[in-house]
Amino acid sequence: MTTIPSDHTLDDQRLTDCGLRARGSGRLLLIACGALAREILSLIKLNGWDTVDVTCLPAILHNHPERITAAVQASVVQHRSKYDKIFIVYADCGTGGTLAAACADLGVEMVAGPHCYAFFDGITQFEARDEITSFYLTDFLARQFETFVWKPLGLDRHPELLPMYFGHYQTVVYLAQTEDPELTGKAQAAAHRMGLNFERRFTGYGDLARILEKWVSDN
Repeated sequence: MTTIPSDHTLDDQRLTDCGLRARGSGRLLLIACGALAREILSLIKLNGWDTVDVTCLPAILHNHPERITAAVQASVVQHRSKYDKIFIVYADCGTGGTLAAACADLGVEMVAGPHCYAFFDGITQFEARDEITSFYLTDFLARQFETFVWKPLGLDRHPELLPMYFGHYQTVVYLAQTEDPELTGKAQAAAHRMGLNFERRFTGYGDLARILEKWVSDN
């Protein structure tokens, strides 16, 4: 049975910098973004998917999408001999189609859609909204706003750059996976720092749950 890692292993900074190693158990492996680790492991535990293992690449790769495809390719090659089936829990995520092409070449399936915000909100519903002036946060990004957004953009040192980065946005949309007042407060604080309106939209696990359930039940 897949062992759910300890809270220490799921430390957000660790998931940001290092990701999560596979346990070597189960017949089906999910290769995912570290920003999705908590949600995926919760779904595994909730559904009793004891044939499923998960490994996560460092979440910080989202700030360097040009590196995601090569990292996924390397992970598939590393783990292929140990599992009957491998699935990729990434959407395009800024790779410009290169991840989809690599997955096709490797014979592994990935999540459809532009990025994880879309499959939390529901891919069809997200595309229909066409919210081009919205900046999205998830539970993970609400917790890691300083590490993922503020510091990488240099706003901790140069707050005068704020209008250049966020001047074309109007609203921070917090796509909440959990009912957590503390995380809502952090998301609101992030919107305030950015000078934007705030909207909270509870999504739960959205299409992520449906996609994983299909992969597991079909295999």
